[in-house]
Formats: sequence, structure tokens, C-alpha cells
Amino acid sequence: MRQPAKDSCLKRLGRIEGQVRGISRMVTEDRYCIDILTQVSAVRAALRRVEEEVLRDHVAHCVEHAIASGDANEQRQKVAELMEVFARAER
Repeated sequence: MRQPAKDSCLKRLGRIEGQVRGISRMVTEDRYCIDILTQVSAVRAALRRVEEEVLRDHVAHCVEHAIASGDANEQRQKVAELMEVFARAER
């Protein structure tokens, strides 16, 4: 992973970590269910943003490198990895 993407993801993940701790406190404090669900939804959305950033960096760096290399096996491997990621996302 390239450094700018890594830094951005780590920053986002730190915020997500705080959000999850906040949800845990909400549950402990018997907060209103809808408020908890709202925060859970916000965490899922934040994780999706991290996922998108990692995927974007992977395509821009790893996949692009495989294409530029001219190595057909490496290209097929990168495409197969992407297809597996998309298939898992559908589950």
C-alpha cells in the first residue's frame, strides 16, 4: 500500500475504533436501540470508505503494475483477486 493511502486508512480506522468504543458504551448504558443502530450504520459506512480506499490503491498500484509488467500470469492473478473480492462483497 502506498504511504498516502496507508496514512489515510489508519486515520479513518482510528476514528472507527473510537466509534466502536462509543457504541460499546451506549450498549453498557442501555441507550435507545435506534441510537445504537444509527451508530452501527455509521461504522459500517466508514468501513466501506476504508475498503474503497484500499481497493482504489490496489488497482492504482498493484493491478497497474501487473498490467505494465506484461506478465500474463501476474495479470490473471490480479484480476482473479479482484473478482474474489467482488464475489465476497456480494455475500
